[in-house]
Amino acid sequence: MLSAAACLLVCCCTFAQTKDDSTATWKPVEAALGRPGQLQPGEVYKFALPRKDMKIVKDGVIVAPGLALGSWLAFKKMGSEAMVMGDLVLSEEEIEPVMLKLQQEKIEQSSIHNHLLGESPRVIYMHIEGHGDPVVLARSLAAAIALTKTPRPPPATPAATPQAIDLNTEQVEQALGYSGKVSGGILQFSVPRIEKITEGEMEIPPAMGVATAINFQPTGQGKAAISGDFVLLASEVNPVIRALRTHGIDVTAMHNHMLFEQPHLYFMHFWANDDAVKLAQGLRAALDETNSQKPQVK
Repeated sequence: MLSAAACLLVCCCTFAQTKDDSTATWKPVEAALGRPGQLQPGEVYKFALPRKDMKIVKDGVIVAPGLALGSWLAFKKMGSEAMVMGDLVLSEEEIEPVMLKLQQEKIEQSSIHNHLLGESPRVIYMHIEGHGDPVVLARSLAAAIALTKTPRPPPATPAATPQAIDLNTEQVEQALGYSGKVSGGILQFSVPRIEKITEGEMEIPPAMGVATAINFQPTGQGKAAISGDFVLLASEVNPVIRALRTHGIDVTAMHNHMLFEQPHLYFMHFWANDDAVKLAQGLRAALDETNSQKPQVK
């Protein structure tokens, strides 16, 4: 029987020797994290860790995990090594033990802050980044996640038929100008920026957190709670604030998520609960102030 160190060496060598970015390439990383991931555009392998254990209420809305409580980790190969970026959704009491463990494992924090305002209980978001052997990174992250109440993934089941949600998704997509997808009862949009985002010599694909994220959670009678974040250049910050506030959408936070990206980006979080189509029109007005991918829906 191989020792744990020998198993790790075998996994790492397997990763380094694989020539493509197929799902099989990432099996050792999945095993180290103890959960499945999914291949994304840009050769990114992403893991979703929804905080289904959290019962968060904001403005009378029970916040669904897919609206604003989704931890995630995204890996991208760098030769025989990898880069990992992510966002951990934490309770206040989880912050210090998780941070200490990550620092011990040489996983860096690039930002710690709120995304919402007035939620109960309070939620904190910790953005992380690491470089090195992907299996070692995954084991380090798994050790930190084990210090939280993040649920284990459920057993794999056959793909279910997509469920309809209580929202006219076609009208929302038409008003916003982009096609979305329904996941976990949430209508989700991802809008990449046009310019290339880099850190050092590496391009950061949109799937690693540099695309504007917009989420709609139905709240009945054609209304929805919205949350997410705009990815902005400095020159776009105040035009987007004005567009959002003019349309009754609250700005709940603005800050960095990374440290050394070029160009430097600001992440602006928002919230509202109102007519979904009306909110989509306001979000479209804000997107029009950014150098984002052009609308897909006419």
